[in-house]
Amino acid sequence: MASTAETTQDTAETTAEPQFSLALTQEQKDLRDWVHGFSEGVVRPAAHEWDEREETPWPVIQEAAKIGLYGFESLQQFAADPSGLTMPIVQEELFWGDAGIGMAIMGTGLAAAAIAGQGSWEQVMEWIPQCYGTADDVKVAAFCASEPNAGSDVSNIRTTAKYDAGSDTWVLNGQKAWATNGGIADVHVVIAQTDKELGSRGHAAFIVPIATEGIEQGTKVKKHGLRASHTADVHLDDCRIPGAYLLGGKEKLDERLARVREGKKGKSQAAMQTFEATRPVVGAQALGIARAAYEYSLDYAKEREQFGKKIIENQAIAFALANMKMEIDAARLLVWRASWMARNGLPFENAEGSMSKLKAGEVAVWATERAIQIMGGNGYTREFPVERWHRDSKIYTIFEGTSEMQQLVIARAISGMRIS
Repeated sequence: MASTAETTQDTAETTAEPQFSLALTQEQKDLRDWVHGFSEGVVRPAAHEWDEREETPWPVIQEAAKIGLYGFESLQQFAADPSGLTMPIVQEELFWGDAGIGMAIMGTGLAAAAIAGQGSWEQVMEWIPQCYGTADDVKVAAFCASEPNAGSDVSNIRTTAKYDAGSDTWVLNGQKAWATNGGIADVHVVIAQTDKELGSRGHAAFIVPIATEGIEQGTKVKKHGLRASHTADVHLDDCRIPGAYLLGGKEKLDERLARVREGKKGKSQAAMQTFEATRPVVGAQALGIARAAYEYSLDYAKEREQFGKKIIENQAIAFALANMKMEIDAARLLVWRASWMARNGLPFENAEGSMSKLKAGEVAVWATERAIQIMGGNGYTREFPVERWHRDSKIYTIFEGTSEMQQLVIARAISGMRIS
């Protein structure tokens, strides 16, 4: 018979909480190194050219598909990690290489996230593979939410979706703006208004293939940064799609709209559901840019001599670099926390997703500006990559919720009040 002491010890071991650890698994480390190698060997050498051309880097996307970095299978692998850390690790390493090319490769993920989050299992299996195509026939996808008069205010979306019961089709009309891959994507996920009286609670998401009559690319946007990533308006003119292309199905939509009309609380509207899920991912992208600038300016400061010594030997430079490292690491912890929470179904009760995106975006802008300052005139020229990283970083305080909107979301979450 076991002694009382042994029994107590066994019970304690059985009921003990899991040990806390921030250590990555060997698989995560190997994946990180693999993506870093691709970024270093393929992405960075191509970055300046595609930024100057302001065109989609199809050869680089194809190379990513050939090695298994771009595609439905890789998306499944990244999302399957129970820790939730694989996706932000991959994003950080890829965007460390270049954010414009990184967005060209990962921009499809926003549409895929919308399909995965709102579609049925059958829709997920049918449409997400079509978003990516194959290694021999690469495709991209677009998520179309913003409009000329509906950016941060997604409740102001005016694109309409009218149901035709006789033919079991939806007819979409409207104009989308700022769509990554808009017009060049094989699959567009479009957020539209199904009941004007319900405002944002009447939104739904629809699959619109590029072959559909009535959808076409509008003006292509010439941007300050992320110039290798295609951004354009998308026009929808009596765009008729099968009823089955409504994500989640009409029965589910009707049930949700009925609850709203009865005054019951509904789930997050379609656009915000997608943004909430992807904010930590966007934060990880900003981290990659910030880290690239930090590492580059650190190496520069250790080599550059002024007044007879390395410039890092000056406290002003050394302290700037120390603060850059600290802020980047702090932002990463917020991104990892939110990613872990999202993967394990823990609600963002204090807007942890918004915290991660807000902090990482602000750090990216600040760190790239510091890098330019450390490098002086060299940092301001296109001969060195830090000016491109600075241009690329700025969008992370704007898209998928401006910094001001993220603060508003956080303030509402922590106060429980309708702050405006």
